[in-house]
Amino acid sequence: MSVRGLRKDPQRGSVVRLVIGISGATGAIYAIRILELLRARGDVETHLVITDMGRATIRLETEYAVQAVEELANHVYSIKDLAAAISSGSFRTEGMIVAPCSVKTLSSVANCLNDNLLTRAADVTLKERRKLVLLVRETPLHAGHCQLMLDASRNGAIIMPPVPAFYTHPKSVLDIVDDTVARVLDIWNLDVATTRWPESRQ
Repeated sequence: MSVRGLRKDPQRGSVVRLVIGISGATGAIYAIRILELLRARGDVETHLVITDMGRATIRLETEYAVQAVEELANHVYSIKDLAAAISSGSFRTEGMIVAPCSVKTLSSVANCLNDNLLTRAADVTLKERRKLVLLVRETPLHAGHCQLMLDASRNGAIIMPPVPAFYTHPKSVLDIVDDTVARVLDIWNLDVATTRWPESRQ
């Protein structure tokens, strides 16, 4: 299988296929770094969908143009295209990452509200028993937020707020972002260069 120069992972025997969703919460850089690091690996086929507010957040928070972010992915879909491949369970993927995940998107996932392609793709991921990782971005949390995370978790989602780790002695914001991104990709055993907990530390 070859998609835009992708190479097969020799241990897996095939290209890994992941869906990446960007919603309108703060933290678009998480998805951007995921796309950059996966593109550098060369053995992961990425399918990207961005909400309208996700596009606005990219422009507001980062130095990236939306088109430049889209060019990091192998396939890009309109948020309104409910006939896209990733809206069907018969389209095989290894799972999906929503980074960042707004409370609105979390609510749609928790309540199976397939109101756009991102939430439809997330629901498909759950119904097919694939891994769905939600980088929920909100704080402080009220009971409704907590209930939504519990409901989504009960449906099979992995709730992973991007909480920074400091045992890696980060030197920059990018170091903090990359540590979270590496933890996300660990869920699929996709290793990227990062600082880990030293095995020798007691």
